[in-house]
Amino acid sequence: MDKKEKDLNYFELRLQELLHASFPERAEDRTFIKQRAGWAANAYEGAFMAGNPIEECDHIANYILFENLHFSRFDAILQVLSSEFADLMLDEELRPFALKMLKVCEPVFENYHLTDDFAYSYEFDALYTELTGAIAIWIEQYGIQ
Repeated sequence: MDKKEKDLNYFELRLQELLHASFPERAEDRTFIKQRAGWAANAYEGAFMAGNPIEECDHIANYILFENLHFSRFDAILQVLSSEFADLMLDEELRPFALKMLKVCEPVFENYHLTDDFAYSYEFDALYTELTGAIAIWIEQYGIQ
């Protein structure tokens, strides 16, 4: 395995880790993962060849690897479930239920312009409240199952 392949594997693994944790709906998108990892590896190599310090090369590669992956709809739903509905289900049930709620909550997310720093905006509180309401209505109609 040459250095380029090792770099690609490194970036693929890093991206997969994030996707599995916060973007499970994209975790199996091999095309996306390979493309992003390739771009990040190329950016790192280009920055390194241009004489940038390792920290700067890492920064450039990470920017490309994780672009538009800082705000997670899944994490927002999981946060709501963990804070507002934890007494209704076991800890190990929260993540699978959050996955189910991704589709249910899609119309709520469509009302917001979701950027990488959205979680730090004033609008996040409104989103949180709407998600709580949508999930509560769904649970009332269908239960936890």
